[in-house]
Amino acid sequence: MGIDEISVCAPLPLLSLNHISLLCRSVRASVRFYEEVLGFVLIKRPSSFNFHGAWLFNYGVGIHLLEDSSIQFGACDIRNELPPINPKDNHISFQCTDTGLVKMRLQEMGMKYVTAVVEEGGIKVDQVFFHDPDGYMIEICNCENLPILPLASCPFKPKDSSCKKMEAKCGLMESAMMESLSMEMMNMSF
Repeated sequence: MGIDEISVCAPLPLLSLNHISLLCRSVRASVRFYEEVLGFVLIKRPSSFNFHGAWLFNYGVGIHLLEDSSIQFGACDIRNELPPINPKDNHISFQCTDTGLVKMRLQEMGMKYVTAVVEEGGIKVDQVFFHDPDGYMIEICNCENLPILPLASCPFKPKDSSCKKMEAKCGLMESAMMESLSMEMMNMSF
C-alpha cells in the first residue's frame, strides 16, 4: 500500500502525542537528566512490566525509559563519548519561552550544545541542541514564533468518488487542530 492510497480517505482518529519511548543504558542516569534538565516528573508505571524502566511526564507528553545496558550508540560509544551534535539528526523538540536562559543553564551544568537560528519572513526562531546521557538529541526552541500554516486549504483531496463525502468535511481537521492547540495553550497558562 502506497502513501497515495493511505491519504485518499480520512486520517486515523489521532488526538495528540502520548509518549516517546527510549532505550537507555541506565534508567537512573536518564531519569535524573529528564527531571533535572528538562523538568519531567517521575510517574507510576504499571507493575506488570517484567523489565527495568521508568515513566516520566510533563508538558503534555510522556517519556518512557527502557533499560538495556548492552545498547551501543554508534562508533562514538567505543570512546565513551556522545556523537557530534547535529541539528539535522533525529531529535525531540520542546518549545520554551527563553532560549537564553536554557543556554545559561546548560553552561552551568557543563553540557555541550549548539545553537541555530531559523528565519522565515522576518520571524526568527532560536534553537538549542544537546544530548541526553544516551546520545538522544534534544532541541529547545521558541518555534511558536512561526505560525502554523497549512500548505493547502483542505487536507482532503479525494482521487475517486468513494471518498467524495470527505470534501464536505473540509476544514474539520483544521478546526480540530486549532481546538486542540487552544486547549493545550490554556492548560499551559494555568
